[in-house]
Amino acid sequence: MGEHEEDDRSQAFIDENLKRVFQQTIDEDLPDRFKELLEKLRRQEDAKSDDVPKINSDPQ
Repeated sequence: MGEHEEDDRSQAFIDENLKRVFQQTIDEDLPDRFKELLEKLRRQEDAKSDDVPKINSDPQ
């Protein structure tokens, strides 16, 4: 086996393992604390948008 083939196999092995680890990370659930923070931010944004006067874009 040539050095080039061994390098290719090593690179393929690294690539496969990196893809597997990243996929596992993507598949993990978001921690509850982050979900709570996101919900809090959404409520704050909703409250802000309720305070902003709506502009009627329907020209008459």
